[in-house]
Amino acid sequence: MAKQQNTGVQTLEKIVSLAKRRGFVFQSSEIYGGLNGCWDYGPLGVAMLRNLKEAWWREMTNRNDIEGLDASILMHPKVWEASGHIQNFSDPMVDCKSCKARFRLDHLFGDMNEKKLQTIAKHLTVDHREHTKESLSEYILAQIEANEALFTQLVELELVNCPNCGTKQSLTSPRNFNLMFETYIGPVKDAASAVYLRPETAQGIFVNVLNVMQATRQKLPFGIAQIGKAFRNEINTKNFLFRTREFEQMEMQYFVKEGTDETFYEQWRERRINWWSALGMPKEKLRLKPHEKLAHYAKAAVDIEFEFPFGFGEIEGIHNRTNFDLSRHEEYSGKSLSIHDEDTKEKKVPFVIETSAGASRGFMAFLCNAYREEEVNGEVRTVMNLHPFLAPVKAAILPLVNKDGMQEIAEKLDLDLRRSVKTFYDDSGAVGRRYRRQDEIGTPYCITIDSDTLQDQSVTIRERDSMAQIRLPIEKVKTYLLENIECPVG
Repeated sequence: MAKQQNTGVQTLEKIVSLAKRRGFVFQSSEIYGGLNGCWDYGPLGVAMLRNLKEAWWREMTNRNDIEGLDASILMHPKVWEASGHIQNFSDPMVDCKSCKARFRLDHLFGDMNEKKLQTIAKHLTVDHREHTKESLSEYILAQIEANEALFTQLVELELVNCPNCGTKQSLTSPRNFNLMFETYIGPVKDAASAVYLRPETAQGIFVNVLNVMQATRQKLPFGIAQIGKAFRNEINTKNFLFRTREFEQMEMQYFVKEGTDETFYEQWRERRINWWSALGMPKEKLRLKPHEKLAHYAKAAVDIEFEFPFGFGEIEGIHNRTNFDLSRHEEYSGKSLSIHDEDTKEKKVPFVIETSAGASRGFMAFLCNAYREEEVNGEVRTVMNLHPFLAPVKAAILPLVNKDGMQEIAEKLDLDLRRSVKTFYDDSGAVGRRYRRQDEIGTPYCITIDSDTLQDQSVTIRERDSMAQIRLPIEKVKTYLLENIECPVG
């Protein structure tokens, strides 16, 4: 009987260690000391990430009202003027003159404990009892935005110190830092040749909306889905894959008639949290967090947050973007992006409901959710109880010994199965140790070829989470696996 250890204690250090040791994720350029905020997906990681993206893609495109797209990473710089990224996609940051650490202003206050925030609120003559910790932090930031000298006053009064070294009166005044990576097209590096690595994938969808409609003959409401890389020159990267400079997004923009946007916003909000749950995330580890302060383009916004080892963090955002983006691109390009409404016989710029999930963050969330340690017969068993569809390896093929023809049967079975599912062949060491190695990477099924196989052509199938075992004829193994690893969504 398995006795679970460390219930609720999923330390990030253990997960990062396992991820490197077993080939899920490596630090980028590690032999040169690594590049902060950048990570490489190893053999198991790239397989699991691909499974995650496939589950999302099926959910979005296995229906007749959503089309797929893969837009270029580099786009005309006017795109980012129209979207507001060149003017607005920046974060105020401060530096410590003592330890040289750099902090985003919102993180500086967001990471403060409630008591310190209340002390600052008292200085601002604000009744902290009317605020939550989050709203108090946002209120203080709003006051600093309205009066830049206020931050300097808080530093001089030693109400805000460096969170890294603790030095008093050492933080500089805030200054804006644009998060977009800039590069150049052509041989001359000047303003005329400047382009940007996209900070989001959504704009590639917006500028292609009419192309997709004309090619597919779609009508409102309909969506466009895209998976792709995005880049943000984050001031501070932290918490493994949670905040990185290069990441993947899974975004879908759903175009609707004005007046129907609130209904579709509610529908997609519920549909998306159910998707995460269907892939194995317990409802108690997920929550919907409405935005208290909306972005300039949003009518409504909510984050789906997962409880990471360090606390709740966003894994997906659902936004009612109104017609802001398409109207701006219409204005800046001079091209009409209005869509004909067959009911009213009018042409109008549609509203947009956005679902924007992080593939990289989702990957990390599933790793954290799956990791657990159990005590089994006096020994600790580390298990990644990933949903079978997400698991990088679906089945391990284990000949009990390499003699009496077991190896030949195992190799034949492995060759047959790997045409349909990802398998791992392992004939080294005691079978119990081989089970443990597969548990640690989340393999849902281990198939053992033993002496009984030689007599009746049956094998033992051992299930990862329960460790229960059944016997099946070899010819039924593939069907059994395919039935039990099927994607639960889409």
